[in-house]
Amino acid sequence: MNSVNTGSRLWSIVCGGGEQRVGSLIRTWLGIPKPKQYCVFVGTRSLFQHTVDRAVKLSEPAHIVTVVSHGYERDAQSQLRGRAGCMLVSPPAHGKTVAAIYVPLTYIRARDPEATVVVYPSDHFVYPEHRFLHSVQQAVWIAERRPERIVLLGIPPDHLELDYGWIMPGERLDGPTNYRMWSVHSFLEQPTAAQADAALAAGSLWNTFVLTAKTEVLWEMGWQYFPSMMSRLERLAAKIGTLQEADLLDAVYQGMPAYDFSSDLLQRVTGRIAVVEMTGVLWSDWGKPERITNTLRRIGRPPAFPLTCLNQPFAPLPVGDSGIVPIS
Repeated sequence: MNSVNTGSRLWSIVCGGGEQRVGSLIRTWLGIPKPKQYCVFVGTRSLFQHTVDRAVKLSEPAHIVTVVSHGYERDAQSQLRGRAGCMLVSPPAHGKTVAAIYVPLTYIRARDPEATVVVYPSDHFVYPEHRFLHSVQQAVWIAERRPERIVLLGIPPDHLELDYGWIMPGERLDGPTNYRMWSVHSFLEQPTAAQADAALAAGSLWNTFVLTAKTEVLWEMGWQYFPSMMSRLERLAAKIGTLQEADLLDAVYQGMPAYDFSSDLLQRVTGRIAVVEMTGVLWSDWGKPERITNTLRRIGRPPAFPLTCLNQPFAPLPVGDSGIVPIS
């Protein structure tokens, strides 16, 4: 494995969110609405806790910033118990995903302008963990040697998927010998069946939205495309650590422009993005109940929720059919 900076200069942003795309399953199971990030679908930890624990393996706990939507701070705080040092921020719900990344980035940059940052969605399942983390380490290694680029992790698809984002690769780039890397030609969001079929045939990758970049690169892009938001964040940065910080943070949130990180930023800077192919990892965005159950079938594990919550029978696949060793 190439050496990476997993010490004082590597920071992590864990996007805790608060959306409820599998709300019907959770309400049937728990009797109350609850974001899936904070639910334990298998084992003893939630998706959010799994993501934070993965980040701790590469970043110091004090260098992890968790992002939670307003109204779910208590859920996140309760699940961060025993995980001392992680910082929690709560951007405005209307700020969309740009604010969810750039608000914590403001705090990171105030402490270390030279930092490398990894962004992790917390509603995704990955297995096995060590292979996923190895891929993240390689992406960090690349970002530190190609500091002008954002580095995304992409997954080779094994079926048509109309809800996932697709990355259309460009030219092959030099990188670690055991990982394939390309420039990004374009992104495809919410494709038709015909578009997804063509993307699959063309060797496109699913977008995991796990990314790494130098903090200053993201900051520069923010000023290029979101100057009104960045001027607010610069004012906040000047007050971090002072008595005025909390009041200014509230003021910054008032009227915060709403931008989407994918459509309003990534799709506008494709020439500065590299995508690394992540192989040997089972990855799934758990945005639908059937994705949760299909993933658990593949690893041979029953769900933590009662099977009566499912609208379909649950029967684990034989290990030989999944190609994945069950979790011990």
